[in-house]
Amino acid sequence: MSHEITQPTTQGNTLKVVKMGLLVALSIVLVYLIHFPIFPAVAFLEYDPADIPILIGTFAFGPAAGLILTIVTSVIQGITVSAASGLYGILMHVIATGVLVVTSGSIYWKHKTKKRSVIALATGACAMAVVMMGANMVITPIFMGVPASVVWTLMPFIVGFNLIKAGINGLVTFILYKRISPLLHQ
Repeated sequence: MSHEITQPTTQGNTLKVVKMGLLVALSIVLVYLIHFPIFPAVAFLEYDPADIPILIGTFAFGPAAGLILTIVTSVIQGITVSAASGLYGILMHVIATGVLVVTSGSIYWKHKTKKRSVIALATGACAMAVVMMGANMVITPIFMGVPASVVWTLMPFIVGFNLIKAGINGLVTFILYKRISPLLHQ
């Protein structure tokens, strides 16, 4: 019996990069096609399903791959379909989605079960909401030129938005992942 370690093939790595590229493209198309405000009072906080392909890629390829997907998607999205938000939008997307996918992916990656995926996605959503409270208090006043007190008055909407967005995207990921997983692992 041989105990040699099998190295990933160049073809396998190339295929993984292609699959990740397709997930990035799908994410950008989704944010282009589907985006709408959750709370009319703060219409600039728009729901979009762009995190679904990123979460699916995270579950398939791991938390590091999820972070790479997040960064690439955020930059491309930030210079194309969401160019109006500029560097601020890119930075906030990297932070929000990065926390979501690294948290969810790290929990799920250890034990890939349905129960674990629910725990991972719920924890990721909560982590995203908490981190974005701090990010909004620090980063938004700098980029938007508004006092932190104004951001604080919007905090219930910001927290609610992040929980709803991550919750919907997590639920859809939970429903789709096991159906799509075989395609990503071929």
